[in-house]
Amino acid sequence: MSDQRAVVVTDIRIPFWSMVVLLVKWALAAIPAVIILVLIWVATTAVLRSLNGGVFTWHWRPSRMM
Repeated sequence: MSDQRAVVVTDIRIPFWSMVVLLVKWALAAIPAVIILVLIWVATTAVLRSLNGGVFTWHWRPSRMM
């Protein structure tokens, strides 16, 4: 029979500069992840637009100023 025990974490001590380094690494790792997600989004919308015959296209038209 296994002995189960509850664990409660009350404090985490981490040096300030270690946290800064961790967050910088995290931010740098997020850049390629965002690029990959954007490429997936572009590919998905291109496929959906081609399947729908270009129904969901957006055309930018400048407003005419008088």
